[in-house]
Formats: sequence, structure tokens, C-alpha cells
Amino acid sequence: MSDPHSESMSPPKAPRVGLFVTCLVDLFRPNVGFSAVELLERAGCVVEVPELQTCCGQPAYNSGDFATTQRIAKQVIDAFEGYDYVVGPSGSCLGTLREHYPNLFPIDARMENRARALAQRSYELVSFLTDVMGVTEVETQYSGRVTYHDACAGLRELGVKGQPRQLLASVAGLELQEMDDVEVCCGFGGTFCVKFPEISSRMASDKVANAQATGADTLLAGDMGCLMNMAGRLSRLGSDIKVYHVAEVLAGRTDEAPPIADGEIR
Repeated sequence: MSDPHSESMSPPKAPRVGLFVTCLVDLFRPNVGFSAVELLERAGCVVEVPELQTCCGQPAYNSGDFATTQRIAKQVIDAFEGYDYVVGPSGSCLGTLREHYPNLFPIDARMENRARALAQRSYELVSFLTDVMGVTEVETQYSGRVTYHDACAGLRELGVKGQPRQLLASVAGLELQEMDDVEVCCGFGGTFCVKFPEISSRMASDKVANAQATGADTLLAGDMGCLMNMAGRLSRLGSDIKVYHVAEVLAGRTDEAPPIADGEIR
């Protein structure tokens, strides 16, 4: 005779997560993607990387090309349908999925519903680990003083602020030193840095000056666009500050690739 309580006593099903890799991670920094997989699997997730995924469509969206953005969004929605969660190491890209996809299909109720369903399942990596999976610490080490840059989209669209700092506090040997104006944009801003290069360059200079003033030997953030922008400015200034995605430090994979450098594939 079957136990009527057997179903409730069975262990919870591991969530099936579709990893949204992002273009910059795929093309310039695969180590961030591997770090994301490692962190998600440690948290008890089953991770898959849909091959049909592509750009989130943010460049087209920010440029006002909504027809192209709709086509891209449809492909992303198709690729990630059926997963319990969609998670990616970028507040910028996941902010597009969560905040902007639901508004792309005002006259197509079916696609609007699918976009809203995807948005509700989509999370930035570190916020997913802490807010959904309940991860409060990581078992890894990193020797050095680090400072952390709050990327605009993650901070303002998704509320990513305390989560990375909570996990970084558990990294053995790591000292976090906050910089001045930590929530101010680094000047990347997607197409902003192309349209307004002089303003962008000044903003990047101010940001890295604040990072240098902390005495930190490492600069971290959660978005590759910001990281490449700041790494490029630091390189041109001759600074020896190392630049990593926060996931690489949390996963203990900083030895798997050199620090991030402007325009270099790692």
C-alpha cells in the first residue's frame, strides 16, 4: 500500500534554469558564463544553455528600432519557454527581459502574455542566488581589497544592491572598500558611449578615479559592458587594478582567465 505522505516527504525538485549567457559574455568573457553555471549548480539548480538564444534586443530597443526588438524578443521567448527560471549574469540584459519585454506587444495579447510570463521568471544571477535560492554565503577565497561598482540597470531596474555585497562578505580573504559615488554611471550606457564619447570618457575617468582612491587592487561589477568600459579606461591610465565580474570571484574562477581588459577576448 502506498504511503499517502510519500509525495510530501520527497525532496523538492531542483529548479530547471535556462542560462541567458549575454552577448558580451559569449564573445568576450566566457569565464563569466562558466562561473554562473558553477554558482547555480552549487545552489542546487539544473542548468541548461539554450542554443537558440541570441541578443536580448536592448541595443535595438534603446535606438528606437522596436520592430527588430520584437523579432529578437520572440526568439528569446521561444528559446526559454518551459524553464522554471531564466537567469543571467547581467542586470542590463535581464532588466530588458523583465521590464521591457512585457511592453513590446501592445496589440498582440498572446505575445504579451508570453512576454510577461518570461519576465516573471527572469532574474539577474546574484539576486536569483540570494533572493530566490536563499544563498547567503559562498565557500571560496580571494585575497585582496576590492571595490564594487553598482551597474545602472541592475541597481535601478532590478534592485541589485545588497545581494552581491552579502555574498562577497563571505569570501575568505576579501576586503570590500566602497568607493565614492558608487551608484553613479560609469559612462558606458550601451549606445550612450558611442553617441556621446566625450561625456562617456569623462564619466569613466571619474569612476575609475573613485575606484583608485579606495586603494583597492580589484574592481568588480555585475555587467560586462561596465567592466569592459572601466577596464579600458584603467588600462589607458596605466593602472594595475584588476577587473573581474563578481561571479568570477564568487565562483572562485579568477585563476581561470586573466583580468578583464578592454576589447580582449578571454
